[in-house]
Amino acid sequence: MADGPDRDFVGYGEHPPYAQWPGGARLALSFVLNVEEGAEYAIPDGDDHSETMTLEVVGVHPVPGRRVLHFESMYEYGSRAGFWRVHRLFSERGLPLTVFAVGQALERNPEAAAAMGRAGWEVIGHGWRWIDYGDVPEEVERADIRRTNETIERLCGQRPVGWFTGRASLATRRLAVAEGALYDSDSFADDLPYWVAVEGKPHLVVPYSLDANDVKFALANGWASGDDFTAYLVNTFEQLYEEGARTPRLMSVGLHSRMIGRPGRARSLARFLDHVRGFPDVWVTTRAEIARHWSETHPPQGKLPAG
Repeated sequence: MADGPDRDFVGYGEHPPYAQWPGGARLALSFVLNVEEGAEYAIPDGDDHSETMTLEVVGVHPVPGRRVLHFESMYEYGSRAGFWRVHRLFSERGLPLTVFAVGQALERNPEAAAAMGRAGWEVIGHGWRWIDYGDVPEEVERADIRRTNETIERLCGQRPVGWFTGRASLATRRLAVAEGALYDSDSFADDLPYWVAVEGKPHLVVPYSLDANDVKFALANGWASGDDFTAYLVNTFEQLYEEGARTPRLMSVGLHSRMIGRPGRARSLARFLDHVRGFPDVWVTTRAEIARHWSETHPPQGKLPAG
């Protein structure tokens, strides 16, 4: 049998649990801002190439041994300007947000980290570097998880209760749990939270989304305009909201400062934020609150798949 989690193709099946979201909400809506800028692959940080993921140019390849300043500056936009535009959109509307924060990115932008804390946003770890942890030695990954959690607590004023690496290893979930994670989001497998067994103990997964995600602005088959993004978010929201009349659902929206923080895209996000505010039976919340609610309302039962 291969190492790592079990593959579960059944899940809740035809009869998912009734979520019982607070206030009788049909839908729990979780907005996530990924803060990675300053922690991506970069030659000044000892890597052998500049980062090429989620840039304004599609289909580029790493250039070994040479800095690509244009690529670097696209990431810098996210921390210098994009973050603050997203911060204003959510702060003006009083909407909660979960931040997937890379530790080194916070260290290099402590003003933004402090603003997250003041806003009351949930901040959880997203690795120490925005790199692929698939082949990183386990002792290094363990130290990075611990260092990231400590950095969030120091700069944002809160101890993280969740974890999301994104480019995870087979050991990531186990290591995150050992460092105190109540939940993790390194899964895209469901429309509701679910339990797995880690080291023989129940652990909660609050699944994330790569389809309702601005990362698709950087993919060849992704969004061509902000209108595409808004339309997809609205369609996803209305489908889940309709289903929620029978079985309440969870919707996750993934954002990145360097992507959605661009002016034209920010306008598309603003339209969606204002659209969902017209629905009283929607619970816009953080992933920590979702995890706490699920743990209290739907505790683990029976034999759990290995996670």
